[in-house]
Amino acid sequence: MSRCMKMTVLSAVTLAAVMSIAGAAGAEDGMRTITDGAGREVEVPQHVESIVCSGVGALRYTCYMQAQDLVVGVEDYEQGAELTRGYSIVNGEAFAQLPVIGGNGEPYVEEIIMAEPDVIVMSAYSNADADTLQDTTGIPVVVIPGSDSMLDEKAYETLRIMGELYEKEDRAQELTDYMDEIREDLEERTADIQEEEKKSVYVGGVSFKGVHGFEGTEAGYGPFSAIHAKNLADETDQNGAFNIELEKVLAWDPDVIFIDFNGLDLIKEDYASNPDYYNQLKAVQEGEVYSQISFRSYASNLDMALADTYYAASILYPEQFADVSVEEKAGEIFTTFLGEDITGTLKENGYEFRKITLSEE
Repeated sequence: MSRCMKMTVLSAVTLAAVMSIAGAAGAEDGMRTITDGAGREVEVPQHVESIVCSGVGALRYTCYMQAQDLVVGVEDYEQGAELTRGYSIVNGEAFAQLPVIGGNGEPYVEEIIMAEPDVIVMSAYSNADADTLQDTTGIPVVVIPGSDSMLDEKAYETLRIMGELYEKEDRAQELTDYMDEIREDLEERTADIQEEEKKSVYVGGVSFKGVHGFEGTEAGYGPFSAIHAKNLADETDQNGAFNIELEKVLAWDPDVIFIDFNGLDLIKEDYASNPDYYNQLKAVQEGEVYSQISFRSYASNLDMALADTYYAASILYPEQFADVSVEEKAGEIFTTFLGEDITGTLKENGYEFRKITLSEE
């Protein structure tokens, strides 16, 4: 039995007492019913004043909603600042001071009860069952869809549910409107570009279930899909991130290559031992190799993915994006979602939009 289903520290009497206190507070404050992302009707306090987040995306979207001050416990993975997650750069130090209430989508029941949140916000990607966790803790569990993509319906639905739960409907609408604006902007600039006018593109070093080298790529790569790019990985029968045979990339000989910073060190090592392979590629020869800030860390970070999208667009479609300053746009995106422009912090740590020369890295 997993740790999340064990009750080894708190006695049944203690649990009953906690549930009684929570029930009394709820009766005093009043309750309301919301429908969560799993279609469950959940009774929550009229005014939610404290939460814990379990599973992929729950804490990230809570930070997007400017509700991080409600958080009274975090998963072990969320303690401390992490460069590959923008919300962690902004809030990681504060989160490091909070108790650990789970790990990698597995909620720790005892620790959650001791943190005494009004509500448990649980991602659909969590390893626990919402009804079981709710029954075991006596604390309402609200499931949010979360998102491992970009500008998909799950992202919108997560914001809507959180807006209702946190009584931050205006903030949810603000983010929804901004996402719509970005979607429309990208579509207007790229939808009518003819296929024969597009450069072929490959992204390497993509992370999935760990770090990968040049062979790590992705079909349906969010930043490319949003701008109708000619992603060569889309020509395969694969879906999502996967490892490709390097000879296939050589046969494709893409016009432009992007490299995810997460995999750059592995690619540099491989280049040092096998430069002939890379130097055969047209993009390497012509200096058409560029960076992508790693956006997949504990699933997709929407803010970083959108910044990557504008940089990729500026390289692939320079005429259509000539009026866009990528650095300013990235700063706008980060400020809108995170409340802070983190481009300076990213740059200080080598994460910036730039040309990559493998022989000099």
